[in-house]
Amino acid sequence: MTRKTIDQKLAILSDAAKYDASCASSGSTKRDSRSGKGLGSNEGSGICHAYAPDGRCISLLKILMTNFCIYDCSYCINRVSSNVERARFSVDEVVKLTIEFYRRNYIEGLFLSSGVIRSPDDTMADMVRIARKLREEENFRGYIHLKTIPDAAPELIEQAGLLADRLSINVELPTDAAVQHYAPEKKPDQIRKAMADVRLRKDAGRDRSYTGKRPARFAPAGQSTQMIIGADGSNDAAVLGQSTRLYSSYKLKRVYYSAFSPIPDSSAKLPLIRPPLAREHRLYQADWLLRFYDFGLDEITSVTTDGNLDLAVDPKLAWALAHRAVFPVDVNRASREMLLRVPGFGVKTVQRILATRCHRALRYEDLIHMGALMKKARAFVTAGGWTPGALTDSADLRARFLPPPQQLTLF
Repeated sequence: MTRKTIDQKLAILSDAAKYDASCASSGSTKRDSRSGKGLGSNEGSGICHAYAPDGRCISLLKILMTNFCIYDCSYCINRVSSNVERARFSVDEVVKLTIEFYRRNYIEGLFLSSGVIRSPDDTMADMVRIARKLREEENFRGYIHLKTIPDAAPELIEQAGLLADRLSINVELPTDAAVQHYAPEKKPDQIRKAMADVRLRKDAGRDRSYTGKRPARFAPAGQSTQMIIGADGSNDAAVLGQSTRLYSSYKLKRVYYSAFSPIPDSSAKLPLIRPPLAREHRLYQADWLLRFYDFGLDEITSVTTDGNLDLAVDPKLAWALAHRAVFPVDVNRASREMLLRVPGFGVKTVQRILATRCHRALRYEDLIHMGALMKKARAFVTAGGWTPGALTDSADLRARFLPPPQQLTLF
């Protein structure tokens, strides 16, 4: 068997990592090396490959430590029964790649995941060694995100949290029944226990000792999780319901939705019930409405009869079209709750409306200057100099928001 070069490993293991949703350095402790101490920064900007929750572009070296795996999860291309080319980085190779990529200004940090080799403890121990070498030997002060293994010993996960900015533990699928069916070697109870341990350790890190000294920061950017959607028959109501519980129980920074697409060599015949990427996009939009727009789960998922999101229009617009009786709303009088339900109005736009109308009445032109997307909003609001008239109740209103039809070609 020919020994692979580090470039060949990088090609294999960076491609394999595309199935892991990466998160960002937002919320981490601010660190940089401008004082002359250490190497790297988690605040700068470089060649960008991922978007932070606050909108910043950041660049990460996103790789698997190995795509060898002892588990046989039906939905995973790297499962033990899959016929894919395998590779494995050593601890020193990952450290070397990270430092060299950073010196060339290619990246701002490391996103490291891995298949499980030998045992969860052995794999997690190698990942911890990588993070420790970067922090303590290379004095790397950039961003590190570790995808942790819930079956690993708690002390290993604790060490990971003291070295990394963010930890994530995958819940895998929307329901326990789906996990047990498609990934029988993984235990939902153990996954939740590991996530709870991370939350408790992070909470404990905020407590000062009797001398007033804070303990070492634990995963300062918090924890996140990833959920594969489309690999089982769960509808969007079940997916978003699980996300809501996860946010509440574990104080997650983010739930990442990963659209499942059938694997060419798969013999599992998993159900692909809806277009995966369109569904993933709508789930992210609905997730945002639940977290920042005061929407309830039932409001979003009751628009259709099957508990799935409307793929043709975004969830807020779908809700507005289904509840035309409450529109149009007067931007000079409506409550914050109703303004947040207007399609085309974001949180910042609503804040500007509320602040400005304390001093004067708002006109249509003012809304445009405040950043409102009036192409969407104009059918649902009234303002000085503007009323939608019969537009709100027009039979073709939904069609106005759909993309124009395209002529199919035979060639």
